Amino acid sequence: MKEYLQKYVTLRKHNFRVAVKKAKRSKMCYAFLAPYAILFTLFYILPVCSSIFFSFTYYNILESPRFIGIQNYINLILADDIFLTGVKNTFMIAVITGPLGYIMSFLFAWLINELPRWIRTIAVVVFYAPSIAGNVFVIFSILFRGDAYGQVNALLIDMGLIDAPILWLTNPAYMLPICMVVILWMSLGMGFLSFVAGLQGVDRSQYEAGCIDGVKNRWQELWFITLPNMKPMLMFGAVMAITQSFGVCDVTMALCGYPSTDYAARTVVTHLFDYGFSRFEMGYASAIATMLFLVMILCNKAIQSLLRRVGT
Repeated sequence: MKEYLQKYVTLRKHNFRVAVKKAKRSKMCYAFLAPYAILFTLFYILPVCSSIFFSFTYYNILESPRFIGIQNYINLILADDIFLTGVKNTFMIAVITGPLGYIMSFLFAWLINELPRWIRTIAVVVFYAPSIAGNVFVIFSILFRGDAYGQVNALLIDMGLIDAPILWLTNPAYMLPICMVVILWMSLGMGFLSFVAGLQGVDRSQYEAGCIDGVKNRWQELWFITLPNMKPMLMFGAVMAITQSFGVCDVTMALCGYPSTDYAARTVVTHLFDYGFSRFEMGYASAIATMLFLVMILCNKAIQSLLRRVGT
């Protein structure tokens, strides 16, 4: 064991010296990278480290932070029932809308890529529109309005399926499913655009070579040629899907109110918003943010391991 540790330390020292020598030979490259590194540190690494630090303190903005250890995390897991409701809702949204939106985005991109160029251009704009339209999801508050003037209620009453309007956005039985539909509709755009770009970048000669090597149908072509060439785009789409599904907040707040009835549409980010910007308990809010960050990192690592098996 001691010899192994010595060899490991020696190897690490050698690798460090080699890295330093390479850095000295590439001073100009690091000079060009410096602005990005500084901005990345200021706006990403520093906020994350600050959030982790404040998560171990009681901090309400007015008073200086007071170290309380892991008490915030204990309260989150053992004493905060609303947080656990938010965790349940967030995981339901992530498990359903994340993979489903990811798969649908790729399938739509794959099908549209086979269309003529002018039709493909129109289809790309149509599918990407929800992602660039801002708060376009508020139109669903009109569709699911809780009186006879709501489009869905009016349609169901005209068809004779219901006698009285349904309170879609205040009834806990309907709130979360409606939010999932809206989130799924909005999640198609970003991943879809990256998949279209990836499909456009595949060298067509590889399909001819694959046909010679024994690729018999389009599914084998997809698995052994298309997907391996799209791994960077697949990873980007996966990261965006994870971020969007775990970061749900605006949709539920705009459609179901804040707070929602019986906290039926409560999510982790909504809970974070509540403690961070309504109650100003920044230490507790930082603990929520840190837990969400760790979960997203773990999910990202799991998806990376799955994507490495593509094409094998």
